[in-house]
Order: sequence, then C-alpha cells, then structure tokens
Amino acid sequence: MHLTSLLIFAAALFVAAGSPGPSIAALVARVISKGFRDVFPFLLAMWIGEGIWLSLAVFGLAVVAQTFHFAFVVVKWVGVAYLAYLAWKMWTAPVDAKEGEMPREDSPAKLFFAGMAVTLGNPKIMMFYLALLPTIIDLASVSIVGWVELTATMAVVLIAIDLAWVLAASQARKLLKSKRAMKIANRVSATTMAGAAAAIASRS
Repeated sequence: MHLTSLLIFAAALFVAAGSPGPSIAALVARVISKGFRDVFPFLLAMWIGEGIWLSLAVFGLAVVAQTFHFAFVVVKWVGVAYLAYLAWKMWTAPVDAKEGEMPREDSPAKLFFAGMAVTLGNPKIMMFYLALLPTIIDLASVSIVGWVELTATMAVVLIAIDLAWVLAASQARKLLKSKRAMKIANRVSATTMAGAAAAIASRS
C-alpha cells in the first residue's frame, strides 16, 4: 500500500480516536479512580475491538455486521450496563487505602470484557471503519499485506493516543493526596463513566 494512503488513514484515525468520546472517557475515569497498573486488559480489548472493525471493513464484511446487527446491539447494551456498574462502584469506592496501595476489585477478564464491549458497542467507532474508511481508502484493492499495514498503522496511532491519555490521567491522579480529593475524584470519575455509558446508549 502506498505510504500516502497510510498517512491519510493515520491522520483520519488520529483525529477520530484522539477526540474525547465514550471510550476515552471510560479509560480516563478508570485510571483516575483506580490507577494505571491494571488498565492494560482494558486497553488491549479496545485495540483488538478496533482491529475487528477494521478487518470487517477491509474484507468487505460490512454486510456481516449488518446481518448480525442484533448481536452488536446486545454487546452495546451489555457494555452500557457494565459501564454503569463501574460508575456505581467508583461513586461508592472507599478512600481509605494506603498510599501506593492499588485496589484490585476487577479481574483482568472483566476489564478486557469492558474494553471490548465499549469498542464493539460504540457506533462512533463502527461508523468510522464501515462508513468513513471506504471514502479514505480504496478497500477493494487492499491485499492481505495492505491489511497488515493498515492494522500496524492503526495500532501505532491508537497506542500513542491511548497511552497519552493514560499518562495524563495518571499525572492528574498523583495530585490527589487527601481523602477528600480522592472522594471528589472518584465521584467525578463515576460521573464521567456514567456519561460514557449514556453517550453509547443514546447513539444508534
């Protein structure tokens, strides 16, 4: 695939993925509330989910996504419910943990599922790959090698963006020293997470 095409794709993805949305809101809220050490399963699931949407677009499987629309709707609402549950846990989270002690309330499997549900159930992401991407790249001419190149480009862009958000949220968390500050941060994170759930739920 031509370098120009990859750069155009990277630029479009950077704008789409870099703008705050439900996925970024959920990620930032999680890091501020719980720290960055256990967020990798959530991130990995988000990246894999975007890879699934990219693959569906490249291999002309948009019709599959439409055929199994009900399944994606189910994933969407399960994801919304889980985000709402996480919001409730953040709102009611205790703030008496010792400094440097990281809460371990959610297993890696639960975090992975949450990240996958947020990504596969987010209409914004689906529309980028299935509707906008075909206007940027001639998908009919993309080979297996081209798909690998697109996937690698996608991974680089998403990793850079998401880790930047994680770093920013982690730095913000370090400023929270008192129990009152942590409680406020938990409430803000809970509200953000609930907002992410509402944003996904409101989109069709």
